[in-house]
Order: sequence, then C-alpha cells, then structure tokens
Amino acid sequence: MPPAAAQPEPMFRTQPVSFVRRSGRLTASQQRAWDERRDAYLVEVPRAVARTSVDPAWRFDAEAVFGRRAPLVVEIGSGQGENVVEAADAHPERDHLAVEVYVPGLAQTIVRAGQRRDRQGLANLRLVQANAAELLATSLPESSIDELWVFFPDPWHKARHHKRRLVTPRFAELAARVLRPGGTWRLATDWAEYGEQMLEVAEASPAFRNAHGAGARAPRFAGRVLTSFERKGLAAGRSVTDLEYVRV
Repeated sequence: MPPAAAQPEPMFRTQPVSFVRRSGRLTASQQRAWDERRDAYLVEVPRAVARTSVDPAWRFDAEAVFGRRAPLVVEIGSGQGENVVEAADAHPERDHLAVEVYVPGLAQTIVRAGQRRDRQGLANLRLVQANAAELLATSLPESSIDELWVFFPDPWHKARHHKRRLVTPRFAELAARVLRPGGTWRLATDWAEYGEQMLEVAEASPAFRNAHGAGARAPRFAGRVLTSFERKGLAAGRSVTDLEYVRV
C-alpha cells in the first residue's frame, strides 16, 4: 500500500489577527528614510504563513541586536512612532523595540528617529514588522523584557469583531511570558468599553498585580506623549483609560 501523501503546510492563519492588511503610499521623506536607514533600524523577521507572520523557530536576541545588555521596552502597535522615539531619546540607558505591521508607520518612525540625538539617530531603537501575538509567543525569550506597552490598540467596536481585539486572556498569558518578574505592562485606550475589557482581562490574570490597587485605573503614564491619534479621540469626547500592571 503506498504511503499517505504528506499534507501541505497551511498558507493562511488559522486564528484571527488584531489588524487588517492595508496598503499605504509613503511620502517622499518616508520613502527616503526607508531606503537609506531601514537597515539600521528594521530587524528582518523570517516568515511563516503570511507577510507579517513569524517563523516560530526564530528568536530575537536583544544583546546581539543592540550590542549590549540593557533594560528592554517593547511597544506593541507603535503607529507613527511618537511614543517609542520619545522614550528612546529620553532614556538612552534602555533599549526599545517597536512592533508595527504597517510600513508607513515604520517609515515615519525612522523619520522621527533620524531627527533625534543631534540628527545622528537612535542606537537604542529597533523596529519589527510582525504580528505581535506571534512575536510574544515564540520569538521573545521568557522573562526578557522590562516593560510592555499597548497604547490605543484597534477597539474593534462592533460586537461581531470583538474576537479581533488584541487584549484577551490569551494575550495576557503572552505578556506574562515575556515580562520579567517585577516588569510592567502598560495599557491605554480611548474606547470606554474596551477599557473595561482590558481591566477585566488583566485583573483575572494570576500573573499580574494592579499597580494602583485591585480594579483601579492608573494615572496617565508620564512617558506616554499626546499623539495625534489621542487628540482626535479627546476631540470626539472620548476619555482615556490608563492601566498599569506588575508581573508577579
């Protein structure tokens, strides 16, 4: 009897992701920064089944990437780079990894980085284009980061889309996996109902302690700049929920 034929590897994801694929034209300055300085900032990621997927065998070696050992801050969904560039510039003693799926956002982050440290750029900043959940699940070593930031993820406000939200019990497990004991998980959203969900998820996780007391919201994180996205939310009358949790 002939052996059974090998099953082909799936060419698509089996789980929903927290983003949709978008194409966007780069501005002239973004294109120039992307062409000239991408190699200095972008960490190339081997793919699995999609353009933003991560080969589960790949590991991010922070010491090799940055050339030193330092506290590591990871921002999920870094957008246009306002927060991560400001943080990297203000704290040269820390390393910063920005995780984003959209090329225009990554390119704009490179533009911003090139305007700092007397226009010499930021040696303590790197960018990764990848699905954050996959990166946290396999690529980042356990207990390897000091802070994890999730600021203004897509709220997916329609009920039928809630399954796409980033902050879920599974994501809390992934956050706990990569944060060192005593490390900090910071969250923010301007969508009140999503803020309640974030609070519920984090409070239910045995891996985290609310830094401001059980069920409490955090004051605005001083290290979070007022981005153009947040300004739009405030102008629309939405209030911001900040949360801060410590890995126990």
